[in-house]
Amino acid sequence: MSEQDSRFEFRTLGSTTVYEGAILALRLDQVTMPDGREAEREVVEHHGAVAVVALDDQGRIAMIEQYRHPIGRRLWELPAGLLDETDEPPVDAAKRELAEETGLSAARWSVLVDVLASPGFTDECVRVFLAEDLTEVERPDAHDEEADIVLSYVPVDDAVRRALSGEFVNASAVAGILALAASRVASTSLRPADAPWPDLPTTFERRKNSHE
Repeated sequence: MSEQDSRFEFRTLGSTTVYEGAILALRLDQVTMPDGREAEREVVEHHGAVAVVALDDQGRIAMIEQYRHPIGRRLWELPAGLLDETDEPPVDAAKRELAEETGLSAARWSVLVDVLASPGFTDECVRVFLAEDLTEVERPDAHDEEADIVLSYVPVDDAVRRALSGEFVNASAVAGILALAASRVASTSLRPADAPWPDLPTTFERRKNSHE
């Protein structure tokens, strides 16, 4: 038996839904621990999400400044959005969000990096795409926070500096910017836009569908 096979298997003995909202649910799981105890774990179920490093022909990243209520201020981010359309391929969601938030379309798409937002309490995962060969398209009318979005093009080196200085703190933005810079230094091949995504969250989507 391998060391991997002999490791303790955590099992969920029971689960209680505490809250169920429009974009997330909170549940309490009872989970077995290696010492024989049963521990309670809070889990936030969430949609998957996509974000886009849209790189223009001058080597600049299209970034947006958007108000985020939980933080109470505007943050510089990548164009991004939730995977809240049933069975929508992630790259199609990324194309939609890029057009809606920036008025841009791209001819070439690849996967930069997948990011588990905070796996200690939530299953949320973000897939960050690289979009290249940009063209302008008609942008739909914006609503709510998106009506306040400011678009700016940031050179890659400047984006790296601003991420490392703490000016850019959005997790998917920092991950995407640094992944792009690292892939260039190491000449690393990127995954295709339809690459498998093992950690794509599905629990909340199944929960919603069960109510329909």
